[in-house]
Parts: sequence; structure tokens; C-alpha cells
Amino acid sequence: MRFLVINGPNLNLLGKREPSLYGTTTFWDIENELKKRFPSVVFEYFQSNSEGALIDHIHKAVDGAFDGLAINPGAYAHYSYAIRDALAILKIPVVEVHMTNVYKREEFRHHSVTAPVCKGVVAGFGAMSYVLAVEYLVEAVSGKG
Repeated sequence: MRFLVINGPNLNLLGKREPSLYGTTTFWDIENELKKRFPSVVFEYFQSNSEGALIDHIHKAVDGAFDGLAINPGAYAHYSYAIRDALAILKIPVVEVHMTNVYKREEFRHHSVTAPVCKGVVAGFGAMSYVLAVEYLVEAVSGKG
């Protein structure tokens, strides 16, 4: 199994960025935890603060290079129709991930334009949100989900 894990703007600063909301877990800690918990999965990780770079990486999943995608689009979830359109092209399961409970935050975060083209959304469980998303992807690709 090959999964792509994409992280959007400001997620490279996890561990430093608003620790009261995001905790002290870093981007690398999340990667290492996924590798440890899912040793049979080959992961490719990508993070960018640029919308175009994120779209280019989503396009890498169009032709069967990956079996599933977990994406934390960050604030782009709330207004990027370009990322939404790129995700809609995919034939693989996609899970949107948010570390915080977006419904406990600012009103603008309560709506995602990308979620409707994803299989589901995992939000509010900190770094564990990624683990839960990958657990679903493993099940879905294995024919159990």
C-alpha cells in the first residue's frame, strides 16, 4: 500500500505554531508515528505553503501511484476551489484531516469546500487525527472499509 500524506500552509511549524491549539507534536513526529504504526504502508509526505504546489502533488495521485490520500489542507480547506477540484479528480479514497476541532474555532473554519469531495473528515484529535485517517485508508484499500 502506498499513501500520500499532504499538509498545507503553516503545518511545517507544528510544535511551534499555537501550541495551545496544536500541541507540541511536530510534523516529523507525525510522520514517524505513522511509519511506526503502519509498517506495511509506504508513505510519501509533502508539505507546502503554496496552493499550486499542493495541487501539483495531488496530481501525482491521479494515475494510480498511490492507493489513498490523507490531506490536511489547512486554511485552504475553507476557500480553495482549486484544491477541491484537484481532489475531485482522484479515484482513490481521500480523507481530510484537521488537528483541531474546527467547530470550536472561528466561524469561517466551520465550512470546508474540500470535504465534500473526500470520503470523510477526521478533526479535533490532534496528531491522532492522522492515525485515524490512515486507519480508515488501510481498511478501505483492503476492502474492509
